[in-house]
Amino acid sequence: MTLEEQAATLSPAEIVALLAENAKLKRQLAWLQRQLFGRKSEKRLREPDPAQLTLAGMLTTPVASADQPPPPTETVKAYQRRFRLSGADLVDESELRFDDSVPVQEILLSNPDVKDLPPDAYEVIGEKVTYRLAQRPGAYVILKYRRPLIKRKDTEVLSCPPAPPAVFEKSFADVSVLAGLLLDKFLYHLPLYRQHQRLQQAGIRVSRGTLTHWVQRAAELLEPIYYALLSSILQSHVLTMDETGVKAGRAGKGKLHQGYFWPVYGDKDEVAFPFAASRAQAVVREALGKFCGVLLTDGYIVYRLFAQTVQGLVQAQCWSHVRRQFVDIVGAEPRLVATALDHIEGFYRQEAEIRKRGFVGEAKLAYRGEYSKPLVEDFFAWLKQTVITEILLPTNPFGQAAEYALKREAALKVFLLDPDVPIDTNHLEREIRPVALGRKNWMFCWTEVGARHVGIIYSLLASCRLQGVDPYVYLVDVLQRVDTHPALEVHLLTPRLWKAHFAEQPLRSDLDRVVNNAAP
Repeated sequence: MTLEEQAATLSPAEIVALLAENAKLKRQLAWLQRQLFGRKSEKRLREPDPAQLTLAGMLTTPVASADQPPPPTETVKAYQRRFRLSGADLVDESELRFDDSVPVQEILLSNPDVKDLPPDAYEVIGEKVTYRLAQRPGAYVILKYRRPLIKRKDTEVLSCPPAPPAVFEKSFADVSVLAGLLLDKFLYHLPLYRQHQRLQQAGIRVSRGTLTHWVQRAAELLEPIYYALLSSILQSHVLTMDETGVKAGRAGKGKLHQGYFWPVYGDKDEVAFPFAASRAQAVVREALGKFCGVLLTDGYIVYRLFAQTVQGLVQAQCWSHVRRQFVDIVGAEPRLVATALDHIEGFYRQEAEIRKRGFVGEAKLAYRGEYSKPLVEDFFAWLKQTVITEILLPTNPFGQAAEYALKREAALKVFLLDPDVPIDTNHLEREIRPVALGRKNWMFCWTEVGARHVGIIYSLLASCRLQGVDPYVYLVDVLQRVDTHPALEVHLLTPRLWKAHFAEQPLRSDLDRVVNNAAP
C-alpha cells in the first residue's frame, strides 16, 4: 500500500495526532542540531531595529541634490597622527606579562664589536633587555639525598641521618609529584595514561598502576578534610544543590553503571562533590542530613519531595532553568517566547544593578522588593493570562514551558524574600563544568570507590579556586601536614580556614627548597 493510500484510510483524529507527532519530532531534531552544530551560549541575539539608523548609514555621506545649497564648512585644527607601524614592527616585547613567581634565567650576550678590544678601550653605559617565553618539556627532577655514614672514633658507634619522611611510607614519590598528578588530572584534565607517556618521554620508568595507587592513597589521606569541608557547607543558611552524571563501576562486559555527583555549594564559597550510585530521593536525604535552611535547586522532583518531609526547610528554585525552558522552544512560538524572555531579562537586569551598586542584606532585599517583585508579579500574571487566552494544545511546547514555571511559582519567588538567596544556580553550574570537561578526557571511573575519590579531589580543588588559594601550594602543604595534624582540628585544613592559618608559612617540598637555593 502506498503512502497516498495509507493517508486516505486515516481518520481526522489520526491525522491530527500524526501532525502533532511530526511537529514534535521536528522540534527534537532542531534541538539536536543546535546541540551539535549551533551556539552553546543561551545569550539572546536580538534582531536589529529597522527604525534605527545603522552605523554604516550614519557614516554614509548623503548625496546633495542640484537645487540644494552646499552644506556649510568650518576650519578644523590640524593634529599629528601617530605613524602606523608595518607588519614587521608590530612585535612588542612589553606584551609579555608575568609575575614574580615565574622563574627567570638570565643569559648574558657578548658584543662581537668589542671582542678583540681590551677592557679599558670601552665602557658599558647601559643595557637592553629582551624577554622570551620558554618551556621545559616534562620537567621531572630526581632528588638525590646523600646521607653520610659516620663512625665515631672514641665509641666506634655508627650513625647516619634518616631519610626525610615521605607522604607514603617506603614510597619514592615526593609530595611535589603527588600534587602534580592530582592537578594535572583533575584541574587540567590530563588522564594518568597521558601523564605516564610524558614520564616515559622524560626517561622515567614508572608503571601506570603505581600512578593510580598514588592518586588513590592521596585521596584517602585527604578524605577527613573532605568530610570537614562537607560539614562546614551543611551549616550554611542557603545551600545550592545539583547533580551530574559520571560512569562508575562495571555493569558487565563493555558496560558501566551510571553514577552521579551531587555537588553542594555553601554560602561561604565552599563546594563539595558527594558521589551516589543513583538519583533517588534517598540520596538527597543522606547527603543533606538535618539541613533545614534554604535549598536552592533546579526543578528535579526529588528536591521538592525532600523539602516536604523536612520541617523548616524552604525550597527555592532556579530562574535560569525556567528561562532555559523557553530558550529551547524559541522556534515553536517565537512571539510568545520573546515576550517571556523579555520578562525574565528584566529580573536579571535588576540583579546586575544590585551587584553594580554593591547592595547586601536589607538594602538588597529592599531593592528587590521595589524593582524586582513587580516584574516577577507581572510575568506570572501575563503567563496565566496567556495560557487562558491562547488556544494551545496540551502538547504545545510553550504550554509545557509555562506549566513548568507556574507549578514552581512559590519556589521561584523565594529570592524576593531572602537577600542571601541567589536568583539561579549558575554559580554551582560553573563549578560542575570541570567535571564535565574531565569526563571528556578520563571518561569514567573503574569503581564506585574511585568515583568517591574523584569527588574528594574535585571538592578541595574547586574550593581552593573559590577561596583564591593556590591549589599546588595547598596540596603540598596538607599532604605533609594531615598525617600529624590533630584530628579534632581537621577543619582547619579546609581551604577556607587553611588560608587564614597556614597560607603565610606553608610546608614546602624539598624540590622547592633546592630551587630556592636552600639546604634540603
